[in-house]
Formats: sequence, structure tokens, C-alpha cells
Amino acid sequence: MIPALFFYLFAGICVASALMVISSRNPVHSVLFLILAFVNAAGLFILMGAEFLALILVVVYVGAVAVLFLFVVMMLDVDFVQMRKGFMQYLPVGALIGLIVLVELLLVVGTWVMEPGGLRTAAPIAADVSNAKALGLVLYTRYVYFFQAAGLVLLVAMIGAIVLTLRHKPYVRRQSVPDQLSRKKAKIIELVDVKPGQGI
Repeated sequence: MIPALFFYLFAGICVASALMVISSRNPVHSVLFLILAFVNAAGLFILMGAEFLALILVVVYVGAVAVLFLFVVMMLDVDFVQMRKGFMQYLPVGALIGLIVLVELLLVVGTWVMEPGGLRTAAPIAADVSNAKALGLVLYTRYVYFFQAAGLVLLVAMIGAIVLTLRHKPYVRRQSVPDQLSRKKAKIIELVDVKPGQGI
């Protein structure tokens, strides 16, 4: 009874906050409702016994991505009224695409049948092992090469993003380490003999 009560509580707040994300006029309010949706989704993960996914959802998405969205929205002076001017001309196309997606989802849900052996795992895990430990055992033993390949892809993507956004401005002074290490005292210090009663 208590788990069902918490499930309906978390699910109801998550759906309501998700609707507020797309219907709120203020983008800052949208990001705050998005954070609320993430927190309630993490509560649903905890009810399912996936505490690792719940913590990752809170730490990564709420602690980094959503807060980054909030800072970007608050720092950028975006004229959202100007952006919404052409909304009505794209409304029929958007409604048609949404209707197609809804029909496809209904077809999938209406014809979905679970395979009898679909829930079997290739490597059974003992019942006394926690969720995080079980995930670590699978990632770092059976799928370690795929895990390392995903890390390399993310590293290349991060370097590519830095290279694409890096701009060398001619009027900005840049640090030159060789010049700093090779400088002499006579080059950087100038002794001035100031006479009494006179300025420099």
C-alpha cells in the first residue's frame, strides 16, 4: 500500500512538472520544473530498486545539466517574445508530427507482447549484491571494452567542442610560457632616478 502511494505521488508530480516545462512562459520556471521532474523520476527509480540510476539522475542531470541550462537562460539576454512570433505558422506541421508519433506509440503499446525468455540475463547476479555493485561487475568485466570505447568517444567529443568554440581574438593578450621563463631582470625592471620635488 505504501509503495503504491509513493509511486502515484512521484509519478503524478513528475507528469505535472513535465507538462509545466513545456507550457510555462518563463524559461527560468521551465528549468525549475525540469529539475522537479528529474527529482521525482529519481524517486521512481528508487522505488524500482535502481538506486544507482536515481543518484546518477540527481547528480548528473540535476546537479550539472539542469543547473547549466538555468545559468545559460539567466545569463543570455534572449528575446523569447521575438522567438515565438513564428510559432503559429509551424503549429499545423508540429501537430501532424505529434499525431503520427501518438498513433505509433498506441500501435506499439496495443500490440506489445512480452517474450517468455526476454527477461533472462546472460550472467545471473546473486540476490545479495546491491544494484550499484551489480552494475559495476557487469560494466567492468563483461562490457569493459565497450565502456572504454564510450569513454574515448566522449573524450573526442569534448575535445572537438573545445576546438570548435575556441576563438583567437587579436586584441586579447595571451600567455606565452617561453617568454615568461626566459625573461631577465634587466628587461622587466626599470630603475628611475626621481629627483626630489618632481614627478616620474
